[in-house]
Amino acid sequence: MFQKTLKNTVRCTGIGLHSGEKCYLSLRPAPENSGIVFRRMDCGGAVIPARVEQVVDTRLCTTLANADGVTVSTVEHLLAAFAGLGVDNAYVDLDHAEVPIMDGSAAPFVFLIQCAGVVEQRAVRRYLRIRRPVSVGHGEKKASFYPSDGFKVSFFLDFDHPLLARQGVTLDINETTFIKEISRARTFGFLNEVETLQSHGFAKGASLNNAIAIGDFRVLNDGGLRYDNEFARHKIMDSIGDFYLLGHPILGHFQGVRSGHELNNQLLRQLLQHADAWDMVESSPVQQSSQTGVRSAAARLVAAPVRPAMAMAY
Repeated sequence: MFQKTLKNTVRCTGIGLHSGEKCYLSLRPAPENSGIVFRRMDCGGAVIPARVEQVVDTRLCTTLANADGVTVSTVEHLLAAFAGLGVDNAYVDLDHAEVPIMDGSAAPFVFLIQCAGVVEQRAVRRYLRIRRPVSVGHGEKKASFYPSDGFKVSFFLDFDHPLLARQGVTLDINETTFIKEISRARTFGFLNEVETLQSHGFAKGASLNNAIAIGDFRVLNDGGLRYDNEFARHKIMDSIGDFYLLGHPILGHFQGVRSGHELNNQLLRQLLQHADAWDMVESSPVQQSSQTGVRSAAARLVAAPVRPAMAMAY
């Protein structure tokens, strides 16, 4: 019902997936209505809001930049953890241009957030509700939003590889399903593409410790996969992180077919361009009776009278 932030500051260190360089990261509490805000401490505390309009690159990760050109990349896994655990407001302090990759999933960030603790604030949380279908696509790739009472995600991928052929997942997303079914899914890549990626400035920090390495016929990591359909689940995690750039949790059903960061961003921009496709709602406490007695629930959704400022850019 209400916005949440971190209870305490928590810190970690790791390397960037693409840069291969070490980075120190701190997650800090932030005031109500701040949203998620990245701060580059190596650039004098330059502020980069986690917003759709700040996206400047979607090649193999999502990269944000402020008006002065200060960037932060590979933000999607951390944003997915904030979204999955319902953290609305936080400062993310970095001493490098890339969020550390950790083990390639959102699980280490979930652990950090749980260590910091999450506290309610006084401001009411507002949700972006999908009112009609919106889609973008290119060739066989497609990304769509459809109306739904909650947040639901479906993803289908189909690579020309025996391990990634025709893999799909559909999940209702809440804190429990995110932690158990999504957060541990790791990023992945094909071994025969590593040299090409590195020659173009990507994947310099990639290793078996932070990514699933796919050979011609098998996964090369010790222990194999964490889920049978880990690849599709990771794509769902990426999408959850990308969608948190709206600045609000979503009430809607996302369906992705072979899509990625580029189509995710195009879908958000397409959505915001059409005022009739969405509105903002806020939850209010109601009392509901059950067989075990009366319990409090955030069940009633009330239309909010004012649209967020982010829509003005489109």
